[in-house]
Amino acid sequence: MPPTPDPNEIEAVLLGGEAVYTRAQAIELSGADPELAGRVWRALGFPTQGDDEVIFAESDVEALRITNSLLQEGVLDDEGVVRFARAMGQTMARLADWQTSILSTLIFKDGEGGPDNPLMGQVKELLPDVERLLLHIWRRQLAASTSRTLAVMSNGNDIVPNYYPLIVGFADLVSFTTLSRELDEVELAGVVESFEASAADIVASGGGRVVKTLGDEVLYVADSAAEAADIALRLASGIRTHVEVPDVRVGVASGPVLTLHGDVFGTTVNRSSRLTSFARPGTVLIDDTLAGDLEGADGLQVVKVRARHAHGLGLIQPYALRRNFEPGGHPQA
Repeated sequence: MPPTPDPNEIEAVLLGGEAVYTRAQAIELSGADPELAGRVWRALGFPTQGDDEVIFAESDVEALRITNSLLQEGVLDDEGVVRFARAMGQTMARLADWQTSILSTLIFKDGEGGPDNPLMGQVKELLPDVERLLLHIWRRQLAASTSRTLAVMSNGNDIVPNYYPLIVGFADLVSFTTLSRELDEVELAGVVESFEASAADIVASGGGRVVKTLGDEVLYVADSAAEAADIALRLASGIRTHVEVPDVRVGVASGPVLTLHGDVFGTTVNRSSRLTSFARPGTVLIDDTLAGDLEGADGLQVVKVRARHAHGLGLIQPYALRRNFEPGGHPQA
Protein backbone atom coordinates (compact mmCIF):
# COMPACT_ATOMS: atom_id res chain seq x y z
CA MET A 1 0.00 0.00 0.00
CA PRO A 2 1.65 3.25 -1.10
CA PRO A 3 1.98 6.06 1.46
CA THR A 4 -0.76 8.65 1.32
CA PRO A 5 -0.11 12.39 1.15
CA ASP A 6 -0.06 14.27 4.46
CA PRO A 7 -3.53 15.84 4.97
CA ASN A 8 -2.00 18.82 6.81
CA GLU A 9 0.34 19.46 3.89
CA ILE A 10 -2.52 19.32 1.41
CA GLU A 11 -4.63 21.64 3.55
CA ALA A 12 -1.79 24.15 3.83
CA VAL A 13 -1.34 24.16 0.05
CA LEU A 14 -5.04 24.61 -0.65
CA LEU A 15 -5.60 27.28 2.01
CA GLY A 16 -2.45 29.23 1.17
CA GLY A 17 -0.82 28.58 4.53
CA GLU A 18 -0.94 26.48 7.68
CA ALA A 19 -3.62 26.76 10.35
CA VAL A 20 -2.32 29.20 12.97
CA TYR A 21 -5.43 30.65 14.66
CA THR A 22 -8.11 29.39 17.01
CA ARG A 23 -11.73 30.22 16.34
CA ALA A 24 -11.72 33.00 18.89
CA GLN A 25 -8.53 34.51 17.45
CA ALA A 26 -9.84 34.38 13.87
CA ILE A 27 -13.10 36.09 14.86
CA GLU A 28 -11.29 38.79 16.84
CA LEU A 29 -8.87 39.55 13.99
CA SER A 30 -11.67 39.76 11.45
CA GLY A 31 -13.90 42.01 13.53
CA ALA A 32 -16.89 39.76 12.84
CA ASP A 33 -19.71 39.13 15.29
CA PRO A 34 -18.96 35.81 17.08
CA GLU A 35 -22.53 34.52 16.90
CA LEU A 36 -22.91 35.34 13.19
CA ALA A 37 -19.46 33.91 12.44
CA GLY A 38 -20.59 30.64 14.00
CA ARG A 39 -23.76 30.61 11.92
CA VAL A 40 -21.78 31.26 8.74
CA TRP A 41 -19.30 28.51 9.60
CA ARG A 42 -22.11 26.00 10.10
CA ALA A 43 -23.90 27.22 6.95
CA LEU A 44 -20.74 26.44 5.02
CA GLY A 45 -21.12 22.87 6.25
CA PHE A 46 -18.38 22.67 8.89
CA PRO A 47 -18.87 21.34 12.44
CA THR A 48 -18.57 23.59 15.48
CA GLN A 49 -15.02 23.61 16.84
CA GLY A 50 -13.70 24.33 20.30
CA ASP A 51 -12.31 27.80 21.01
CA ASP A 52 -8.83 26.41 21.69
CA GLU A 53 -8.43 24.32 18.50
CA VAL A 54 -5.98 25.78 15.98
CA ILE A 55 -7.79 25.17 12.70
CA PHE A 56 -7.98 28.56 10.96
CA ALA A 57 -5.53 29.90 8.40
CA GLU A 58 -4.96 33.53 7.39
CA SER A 59 -7.25 32.98 4.40
CA ASP A 60 -10.09 32.07 6.80
CA VAL A 61 -9.60 35.35 8.64
CA GLU A 62 -9.70 37.25 5.35
CA ALA A 63 -12.94 35.48 4.39
CA LEU A 64 -14.50 36.56 7.69
CA ARG A 65 -13.29 40.13 7.07
CA ILE A 66 -15.00 40.16 3.67
CA THR A 67 -18.19 38.77 5.19
CA ASN A 68 -18.14 41.43 7.89
CA SER A 69 -17.57 44.20 5.34
CA LEU A 70 -20.64 43.08 3.36
CA LEU A 71 -22.66 43.54 6.55
CA GLN A 72 -21.12 46.85 7.51
CA GLU A 73 -21.70 48.30 4.03
CA GLY A 74 -25.31 47.15 4.01
CA VAL A 75 -24.89 44.95 0.94
CA LEU A 76 -26.38 42.00 2.82
CA ASP A 77 -28.13 41.57 6.14
CA ASP A 78 -27.44 38.76 8.61
CA GLU A 79 -29.87 36.34 6.99
CA GLY A 80 -28.58 37.19 3.53
CA VAL A 81 -25.02 36.38 4.56
CA VAL A 82 -26.06 33.03 6.03
CA ARG A 83 -28.09 32.14 2.92
CA PHE A 84 -25.19 33.02 0.64
CA ALA A 85 -22.86 30.94 2.80
CA ARG A 86 -25.19 27.95 2.70
CA ALA A 87 -25.55 28.18 -1.09
CA MET A 88 -21.79 28.32 -1.62
CA GLY A 89 -21.01 25.74 1.04
CA GLN A 90 -23.34 23.08 -0.30
CA THR A 91 -22.37 23.70 -3.92
CA MET A 92 -18.63 23.75 -3.26
CA ALA A 93 -18.79 20.67 -1.02
CA ARG A 94 -20.26 18.62 -3.86
CA LEU A 95 -17.80 20.13 -6.35
CA ALA A 96 -14.87 19.39 -4.04
CA ASP A 97 -15.92 15.76 -3.54
CA TRP A 98 -16.35 15.33 -7.29
CA GLN A 99 -12.95 16.84 -8.08
CA THR A 100 -11.24 14.88 -5.30
CA SER A 101 -12.56 11.60 -6.71
CA ILE A 102 -11.08 12.51 -10.10
CA LEU A 103 -7.72 13.65 -8.73
CA SER A 104 -7.35 10.71 -6.33
CA THR A 105 -7.82 8.33 -9.23
CA LEU A 106 -4.96 10.05 -11.08
CA ILE A 107 -2.68 10.38 -8.05
CA PHE A 108 -2.97 6.74 -7.05
CA LYS A 109 -2.99 5.37 -10.59
CA ASP A 110 -0.89 2.21 -10.92
CA GLY A 111 -0.05 2.30 -7.21
CA GLU A 112 2.03 5.45 -7.50
CA GLY A 113 0.31 7.45 -4.76
CA GLY A 114 2.11 9.23 -1.97
CA PRO A 115 3.78 12.56 -1.33
CA ASP A 116 6.56 11.87 -3.83
CA ASN A 117 4.20 11.25 -6.70
CA PRO A 118 5.15 13.82 -9.38
CA LEU A 119 1.47 14.35 -10.08
CA MET A 120 1.12 15.89 -6.60
CA GLY A 121 3.51 18.61 -7.69
CA GLN A 122 1.56 19.11 -10.90
CA VAL A 123 -1.65 19.52 -8.90
CA LYS A 124 -0.02 22.27 -6.82
CA GLU A 125 1.08 24.07 -9.99
CA LEU A 126 -2.40 23.75 -11.48
CA LEU A 127 -4.19 25.36 -8.53
CA PRO A 128 -3.90 28.99 -9.70
CA ASP A 129 -5.20 28.09 -13.16
CA VAL A 130 -8.03 26.00 -11.72
CA GLU A 131 -8.94 28.85 -9.38
CA ARG A 132 -9.13 31.35 -12.24
CA LEU A 133 -11.14 28.89 -14.33
CA LEU A 134 -13.55 28.29 -11.45
CA LEU A 135 -14.07 32.03 -11.03
CA HIS A 136 -14.70 32.50 -14.77
CA ILE A 137 -17.19 29.61 -14.92
CA TRP A 138 -19.04 31.00 -11.90
CA ARG A 139 -19.23 34.45 -13.48
CA ARG A 140 -20.41 32.94 -16.77
CA GLN A 141 -23.12 30.90 -15.04
CA LEU A 142 -24.16 33.89 -12.92
CA ALA A 143 -24.47 36.04 -16.05
CA ALA A 144 -26.63 33.40 -17.75
CA SER A 145 -28.84 32.96 -14.68
CA THR A 146 -29.30 36.71 -14.26
CA SER A 147 -30.20 37.11 -17.93
CA ARG A 148 -32.83 34.37 -17.69
CA THR A 149 -34.37 35.90 -14.57
CA LEU A 150 -34.51 39.39 -16.09
CA ALA A 151 -36.07 38.00 -19.26
CA VAL A 152 -38.80 36.30 -17.22
CA MET A 153 -39.46 39.44 -15.18
CA SER A 154 -39.74 41.56 -18.32
CA ASN A 155 -42.54 39.32 -19.65
CA GLY A 156 -45.00 40.38 -16.97
CA ASN A 157 -45.24 42.62 -13.94
CA ASP A 158 -47.00 39.98 -11.84
CA ILE A 159 -44.28 37.33 -12.22
CA VAL A 160 -42.33 36.56 -9.06
CA PRO A 161 -38.57 36.23 -9.82
CA ASN A 162 -38.27 32.69 -8.44
CA TYR A 163 -41.72 31.43 -9.49
CA TYR A 164 -42.35 31.34 -13.22
CA PRO A 165 -43.24 28.99 -16.09
CA LEU A 166 -40.65 26.37 -17.04
CA ILE A 167 -40.58 23.02 -18.78
CA VAL A 168 -39.32 20.25 -16.51
CA GLY A 169 -38.05 16.87 -17.63
CA PHE A 170 -36.93 13.69 -15.89
CA ALA A 171 -34.78 11.06 -17.59
CA ASP A 172 -34.70 7.75 -15.74
CA LEU A 173 -32.59 4.61 -16.19
CA VAL A 174 -35.16 1.83 -16.41
CA SER A 175 -33.08 -1.13 -15.23
CA PHE A 176 -30.93 0.57 -12.60
CA THR A 177 -32.14 -1.57 -9.67
CA THR A 178 -31.38 -4.76 -11.58
CA LEU A 179 -27.97 -3.44 -12.61
CA SER A 180 -27.11 -2.55 -9.01
CA ARG A 181 -27.49 -6.22 -8.13
CA GLU A 182 -25.63 -7.57 -11.16
CA LEU A 183 -22.65 -5.20 -11.34
CA ASP A 184 -19.92 -4.49 -8.83
CA GLU A 185 -19.43 -0.97 -7.48
CA VAL A 186 -16.84 0.05 -10.06
CA GLU A 187 -18.91 -1.18 -13.00
CA LEU A 188 -22.06 0.44 -11.64
CA ALA A 189 -20.22 3.73 -11.14
CA GLY A 190 -19.12 3.54 -14.77
CA VAL A 191 -22.73 3.12 -15.92
CA VAL A 192 -23.88 6.07 -13.80
CA GLU A 193 -21.05 8.31 -14.99
CA SER A 194 -21.69 7.41 -18.63
CA PHE A 195 -25.41 8.12 -18.22
CA GLU A 196 -24.85 11.45 -16.46
CA ALA A 197 -22.21 12.57 -18.97
CA SER A 198 -24.33 11.64 -21.99
CA ALA A 199 -27.46 13.23 -20.52
CA ALA A 200 -25.61 16.42 -19.58
CA ASP A 201 -24.23 16.76 -23.10
CA ILE A 202 -27.65 16.24 -24.68
CA VAL A 203 -29.38 18.69 -22.32
CA ALA A 204 -26.75 21.41 -22.70
CA SER A 205 -26.49 21.11 -26.48
CA GLY A 206 -30.28 21.34 -26.71
CA GLY A 207 -30.42 24.60 -24.78
CA GLY A 208 -31.60 23.13 -21.47
CA ARG A 209 -30.01 23.06 -18.02
CA VAL A 210 -29.35 20.10 -15.75
CA VAL A 211 -30.75 20.88 -12.29
CA LYS A 212 -29.43 17.78 -10.54
CA THR A 213 -28.54 14.13 -10.99
CA LEU A 214 -29.73 11.36 -8.68
CA GLY A 215 -27.62 8.45 -9.90
CA ASP A 216 -30.25 6.76 -12.03
CA GLU A 217 -32.17 9.96 -12.80
CA VAL A 218 -31.49 13.37 -14.31
CA LEU A 219 -33.70 16.39 -13.68
CA TYR A 220 -33.46 19.18 -16.23
CA VAL A 221 -35.36 22.29 -17.33
CA ALA A 222 -35.84 24.15 -20.62
CA ASP A 223 -37.36 27.48 -21.54
CA SER A 224 -39.13 26.56 -24.77
CA ALA A 225 -41.40 23.71 -25.83
CA ALA A 226 -39.31 22.97 -28.93
CA GLU A 227 -36.08 22.71 -26.92
CA ALA A 228 -37.72 20.51 -24.29
CA ALA A 229 -39.16 18.17 -26.92
CA ASP A 230 -35.87 17.80 -28.79
CA ILE A 231 -33.94 17.11 -25.56
CA ALA A 232 -36.45 14.51 -24.39
CA LEU A 233 -36.46 12.63 -27.67
CA ARG A 234 -32.67 12.65 -27.90
CA LEU A 235 -32.39 11.37 -24.32
CA ALA A 236 -34.85 8.54 -24.96
CA SER A 237 -33.32 7.45 -28.24
CA GLY A 238 -29.70 8.53 -27.99
CA ILE A 239 -28.58 7.13 -24.66
CA ARG A 240 -29.79 3.62 -25.41
CA THR A 241 -27.24 3.44 -28.23
CA HIS A 242 -24.61 3.16 -25.49
CA VAL A 243 -24.47 -0.55 -24.84
CA GLU A 244 -23.34 -0.10 -21.24
CA VAL A 245 -26.43 1.98 -20.39
CA PRO A 246 -29.95 0.48 -20.24
CA ASP A 247 -32.96 2.09 -21.85
CA VAL A 248 -34.06 5.51 -20.67
CA ARG A 249 -37.61 6.76 -20.20
CA VAL A 250 -38.50 10.45 -20.06
CA GLY A 251 -41.37 12.47 -18.66
CA VAL A 252 -41.84 16.19 -19.39
CA ALA A 253 -44.31 18.71 -17.98
CA SER A 254 -44.86 22.44 -18.48
CA GLY A 255 -46.10 24.96 -15.93
CA PRO A 256 -45.17 27.26 -13.05
CA VAL A 257 -42.10 26.21 -11.07
CA LEU A 258 -40.56 27.47 -7.85
CA THR A 259 -36.78 27.81 -8.22
CA LEU A 260 -35.01 27.74 -4.87
CA HIS A 261 -31.50 26.83 -3.71
CA GLY A 262 -30.55 25.74 -7.21
CA ASP A 263 -33.44 23.26 -7.31
CA VAL A 264 -36.98 23.33 -8.69
CA PHE A 265 -40.21 22.55 -6.85
CA GLY A 266 -43.93 22.41 -7.41
CA THR A 267 -46.74 20.50 -9.05
CA THR A 268 -45.10 20.76 -12.48
CA VAL A 269 -42.02 18.94 -11.18
CA ASN A 270 -44.15 16.25 -9.53
CA ARG A 271 -46.18 15.79 -12.70
CA SER A 272 -43.02 15.33 -14.74
CA SER A 273 -41.79 12.69 -12.30
CA ARG A 274 -45.07 10.76 -12.47
CA LEU A 275 -45.08 10.87 -16.26
CA THR A 276 -41.61 9.34 -16.21
CA SER A 277 -42.83 6.44 -14.06
CA PHE A 278 -45.68 5.83 -16.55
CA ALA A 279 -43.42 5.83 -19.64
CA ARG A 280 -42.12 2.69 -21.28
CA PRO A 281 -38.37 2.21 -21.91
CA GLY A 282 -37.14 4.37 -24.76
CA THR A 283 -40.26 6.55 -24.87
CA VAL A 284 -41.29 10.08 -23.89
CA LEU A 285 -44.53 11.08 -22.17
CA ILE A 286 -45.56 14.74 -21.88
CA ASP A 287 -48.44 16.51 -20.15
CA ASP A 288 -51.42 18.18 -21.83
CA THR A 289 -49.97 21.70 -21.50
CA LEU A 290 -46.80 20.82 -23.39
CA ALA A 291 -48.82 18.76 -25.89
CA GLY A 292 -50.86 21.87 -26.67
CA ASP A 293 -47.73 23.97 -27.11
CA LEU A 294 -46.30 21.39 -29.54
CA GLU A 295 -49.47 20.99 -31.59
CA GLY A 296 -48.62 21.33 -35.28
CA ALA A 297 -44.86 21.41 -34.66
CA ASP A 298 -42.86 20.24 -37.66
CA GLY A 299 -41.33 16.79 -37.37
CA LEU A 300 -43.16 15.84 -34.17
CA GLN A 301 -46.04 13.52 -33.43
CA VAL A 302 -48.12 13.92 -30.26
CA VAL A 303 -50.53 11.05 -29.50
CA LYS A 304 -53.01 10.95 -26.65
CA VAL A 305 -52.69 7.81 -24.52
CA ARG A 306 -54.62 6.33 -21.61
CA ALA A 307 -55.14 8.70 -18.68
CA ARG A 308 -53.54 7.67 -15.40
CA HIS A 309 -54.27 8.41 -11.78
CA ALA A 310 -51.34 9.80 -9.84
CA HIS A 311 -51.40 9.94 -6.05
CA GLY A 312 -51.61 13.53 -4.88
CA LEU A 313 -52.09 14.85 -8.42
CA GLY A 314 -55.36 13.26 -9.47
CA LEU A 315 -55.97 12.17 -13.05
CA ILE A 316 -53.12 12.92 -15.48
CA GLN A 317 -53.63 12.89 -19.25
CA PRO A 318 -50.32 11.84 -20.84
CA TYR A 319 -49.34 12.24 -24.47
CA ALA A 320 -46.70 10.17 -26.22
CA LEU A 321 -44.14 12.27 -28.04
CA ARG A 322 -42.19 10.96 -30.99
CA ARG A 323 -40.66 12.10 -34.24
CA ASN A 324 -42.75 11.78 -37.38
CA PHE A 325 -40.20 9.63 -39.14
CA GLU A 326 -40.16 6.94 -36.45
CA PRO A 327 -41.93 3.76 -37.59
CA GLY A 328 -44.76 1.95 -35.88
CA GLY A 329 -48.38 2.55 -35.13
CA HIS A 330 -49.76 4.35 -32.15
CA PRO A 331 -47.27 4.37 -29.25
CA GLN A 332 -48.36 2.72 -26.08
CA ALA A 333 -47.63 3.80 -22.53
